[in-house]
Amino acid sequence: MRYRGITSFGLVAASLLVPVTAFFRMGCPGSIVRERADPIVSPGKASGHVHTISGGSGFGFEMSYEDAINSACTSCSIKEDLSNYWVPSLYFHAKNGSFINVPQSGDGTGHEAGILIYYLQRGGPDNDKLHAFPKGFRMLAGDPSKRSFGNDLASKAVTYACLGAEKPETNNFPPYKCGQMRTQIFFPSCWDGVNLDSPDHKSHMSYPASNDYNNGRCPPTHPVHMVSLFYEVYYDTGVFDGLWDGDKQPFVLSNGDATGYGFHGDFVNGWDVDVLQRAIDTCNSVSGELRDCNAFTLQSNDDANNCKLPRMIDEEIEGVLDALPGCNPVSNGPGVVKPVANCPQPEIGFAESFFTDITVTKQWMYAGCGTDDNGDRTLQGADTRKPDMTVEKCIDFCSGKGFRIAGLEYGNECYCGNSVAEDRKPKAGVLGNCQMKCLGDDGEICGGARALSIYEQCNAGNCQNVEFSGAMNTTTATSSDSQTIGQSKKRMADLSVHKHGVHGSRF
Repeated sequence: MRYRGITSFGLVAASLLVPVTAFFRMGCPGSIVRERADPIVSPGKASGHVHTISGGSGFGFEMSYEDAINSACTSCSIKEDLSNYWVPSLYFHAKNGSFINVPQSGDGTGHEAGILIYYLQRGGPDNDKLHAFPKGFRMLAGDPSKRSFGNDLASKAVTYACLGAEKPETNNFPPYKCGQMRTQIFFPSCWDGVNLDSPDHKSHMSYPASNDYNNGRCPPTHPVHMVSLFYEVYYDTGVFDGLWDGDKQPFVLSNGDATGYGFHGDFVNGWDVDVLQRAIDTCNSVSGELRDCNAFTLQSNDDANNCKLPRMIDEEIEGVLDALPGCNPVSNGPGVVKPVANCPQPEIGFAESFFTDITVTKQWMYAGCGTDDNGDRTLQGADTRKPDMTVEKCIDFCSGKGFRIAGLEYGNECYCGNSVAEDRKPKAGVLGNCQMKCLGDDGEICGGARALSIYEQCNAGNCQNVEFSGAMNTTTATSSDSQTIGQSKKRMADLSVHKHGVHGSRF
């Protein structure tokens, strides 16, 4: 589905309030995962609240630059950028006290929650040389504990635009209905030149020594001018318009913030640094379009959306919830919020599965998530659509037609064939975008948009499913344990696709 909210630089220029300079804008039409993970603030354990995470599949509860650059895929447009970008998720706080996750623009369901990443080549009044982020660099912007405006540059760097209403931008949630609420955060651009990180993950960076968070000279303490990083996140708040009225908006960030002042963003560098530096030096376009900058290798939105990771914490974070995940009571401030003491720590381990095991009952095995094309189907032997589709019903249909391969798509579609073209096969190390629940059984997965959950007929003794798996080596923490859960073998992207019984595969 097309990534809504991608607009010209005119939308963002008003918020930057500085002369237009060269920049490039990268879409991340899908997230790789949504869960309580944050390798910067909470390495090796569950983070305090849910984040929506985009970028390289090397992301994990602990990760290094080497983990990032060894990603098998990225959910963003530029292949040379395997960085990770994440922000808190947003929830609608209903009148009955429940919480419902708000979709980010990209798919309308919250699975493919997108984000726009801007790299602005702004060298300040001296037009000084701009530098790429070095290997191992990481930082965050914003403060999740804030519940009021601080009148400092870090507070000014978080803004909200109400799309669909002729209203000025604000530093907190707009108190009126918006077709979409665009959240914007500008990262500090001045580096101390020494530290790749700092204890608070901010002190190694500084905003310019001026009254502008987005432009100006760097202070002597942080003399190295970096490329400016800026996020835009589009939340589809308009889908809840009929459920609230008045001037007290009903939205809350996953950290319990009902004001919006506690919005924040995180960044872990996974760029090919030479490519980023070359782009900073040579991309002179003011359009922001990547096609106007010949520094990158680009991929399609479908390929970006295929880059997924399974959730590693077994907890409900979507749908209708009684409470926000983690220990996050709703707060309107104005005082700074402190973390809840003795919050139970969940176990990190495999919690999600994207296939149905029918190796014994039907002697068919899951072969992975492949791709499809509405105009040129991957499986063209036979097809059917059912309002009560399940994995079993599709396999029975294909088997009854004499086919050995079955593919489920978009929750209710079933396609059959005997072979899969090489460019449509599941890719090693890539989970794929098969995350839609079957209409006939919401405990099963039936593909996705242009994504096929592929099952293959197999012989007894040679029926083993493809599993996207990895070892986390974790232990369960007690309610008073604030330390790392075990010694996690870190990253979700230690995950790799293992295809058992390859010699029996027909494609």
